[in-house]
Amino acid sequence: MFKKMRRLLPFILLLVIVTSCKYEKLLKSRDYKLKYQKALEYYAEEDYMRADGLFEQLKPILKGTKQADTVFFYSAYSNYYERSYLLASHYFDEFKRTFGNSQFAEEAEYMSAYCTYLQAPRPSLDQTYSYQAITLFGLYMSRYPNSERVTECIKYIEELRNKLVEKSYQSAKLYYNLGDYKAAVIALNSSLDDFPETEYREEIMFLILKAKFLLAEGSVENKRIERYQSTVDEYYSFVGEFPESESVSEATKMFDSSQNILKN
Repeated sequence: MFKKMRRLLPFILLLVIVTSCKYEKLLKSRDYKLKYQKALEYYAEEDYMRADGLFEQLKPILKGTKQADTVFFYSAYSNYYERSYLLASHYFDEFKRTFGNSQFAEEAEYMSAYCTYLQAPRPSLDQTYSYQAITLFGLYMSRYPNSERVTECIKYIEELRNKLVEKSYQSAKLYYNLGDYKAAVIALNSSLDDFPETEYREEIMFLILKAKFLLAEGSVENKRIERYQSTVDEYYSFVGEFPESESVSEATKMFDSSQNILKN
């Protein structure tokens, strides 16, 4: 088997060289009809890199013709299949704006949102693409409420929102872990304001209580009373919402300690 492959290797290399030369010649050609035909052939053969090379050359030439939307649409998909999601999203959006009456317009708008969704990173990183994708999916659903893709849009939006929830929670908790309790209280409350139904609600509320208590303990004299009172108020909020929490015992200890200091 190995010997056979070694014998075939020179022929394979020759074929690659000949094919490459033909493609380079095609790129330099002014036979745009042939270029269009070959671009579609490359696309059908899933050779998206060569297909898009020709589509890019054809875009300004065929602009305004009946083939224009096909060239722009397949160019966008070529980038998508090559996993160039940033370019693909841009080209699908450009297609939607340029060819609003095309039969491909709806699909292009969905794909622009989907390619943006594919760029959204893990929750610990910047979530700009997550916000953009949520907006784009929302716009798509408002324009095409009866589309069969609406179910997928809802699923992706939910997934992206979960990323945003986790990002918000992780960022807020980081202040607590760093011992910056004043910033932690602000960030944790902000996370609850942004995502009141978060799955981390119980833990966030407990961390707010604990951060307030630790902030009070480390405060200067003229701010301790105010901050211990805030701890007591936070305790009532936490226990009122999560009376069966595993953290109630620890919360009660902070409450009792705060009460004793306030009484004295």
